Amino acid sequence: MSAYRPYQHIERRKSRQISVGNVKVGGDAPISVQTMTNTLTTDIDGTVAQILRAEEAGVDIVRVSCPDEESTAALKHIIRQVHVPIVADIHFHYKRGIEAAEAGAACLRINPGNIGSPERVREVIKAARDHNCSMRIGVNAGSLEKHLLEKYGEPNPEALVESALEHAAILQDNDFHEFKISVKASDVFMAVAAYQQLAEVCDHPLHIGITEAGSRRAGTVKSSIGLGNLLWAGIGDTMRVSLSAEPEEEVYVGWDILKSLGIRHRGVKIISCPSCARQGYNVVDTVAQLESRLAHIKTPLTLSIIGCVVNGPGEALMTDIGVTGGGNGRHMVYAAGKTDHTIDGGDMIEHIIGLVEKKAAALEAEKAAKIAAE
Repeated sequence: MSAYRPYQHIERRKSRQISVGNVKVGGDAPISVQTMTNTLTTDIDGTVAQILRAEEAGVDIVRVSCPDEESTAALKHIIRQVHVPIVADIHFHYKRGIEAAEAGAACLRINPGNIGSPERVREVIKAARDHNCSMRIGVNAGSLEKHLLEKYGEPNPEALVESALEHAAILQDNDFHEFKISVKASDVFMAVAAYQQLAEVCDHPLHIGITEAGSRRAGTVKSSIGLGNLLWAGIGDTMRVSLSAEPEEEVYVGWDILKSLGIRHRGVKIISCPSCARQGYNVVDTVAQLESRLAHIKTPLTLSIIGCVVNGPGEALMTDIGVTGGGNGRHMVYAAGKTDHTIDGGDMIEHIIGLVEKKAAALEAEKAAKIAAE
């Protein structure tokens, strides 16, 4: 029997479902893509512009830092101008959590054990309940509690899990269950092991990520290894790719990870060769241009861009549209896996864009018709 197992055949971990605004998290809800703004929250226009760019990239949830009273005051003006749920990032001051909930935050990223007395924790929980606000317990290897560092000697998966469960117990003891948990580390092995251990001992929804992963390239590699490992094991309900890059770049990479595993589909998935001396056109430049100019397409479809006839026809069999490099500056175009027509290299980019846009429009019309018929 073949060992081949696409994601659809992997059993996803069963977790409780909560709501982050209008986004369902956990249970059988789609795995959501999250990012975080890096503007000053008091810069309302700049923060809104950044969130809107992330929305265009396909973000489901956005986190915004609220370190002071001025930031939580700005939060309500930001929330009114965007279309996705906003998570308020709260660390130590309980009043910021109350203010953020009152401002319309859909979720508070907060560790209840860090905000003071039980009375203060109860005040934050009351504000969350009053304003239909969920919470995320965010444990990080770089900021573990002193007693856990003394117990374990250094950050490790066991310490991360123990910290998460201690914070969760505070919320549960107050009969508050609308929360998810993250146990992040910049070390891939530590983060993955922590999530695996936590997944075995609770049913809380999990927000997965490799924190402080690095630059766009290095961070993408680390996040793909860590998040891919977890998702392949059925672990994860929301995810963030943490990069030293603009938030929309995190969203694009997050979607690419999900698309690569066949978990969610959005936009044009380009299958392309690395190019070699056999190529009939400049594959690298062609793919770069297409990736940029097709970013506005939201409809899921596949496009193969292959430089020669060695693998081109085979790849085209499995994509909606395919192009294979040929001789004399003429290249073969495939539609639904079958040869369709040839094109001249000089007109190639515009021609492919037109084909993709036409195909996307047809798929959207077909989808609309199906919905109307139901």
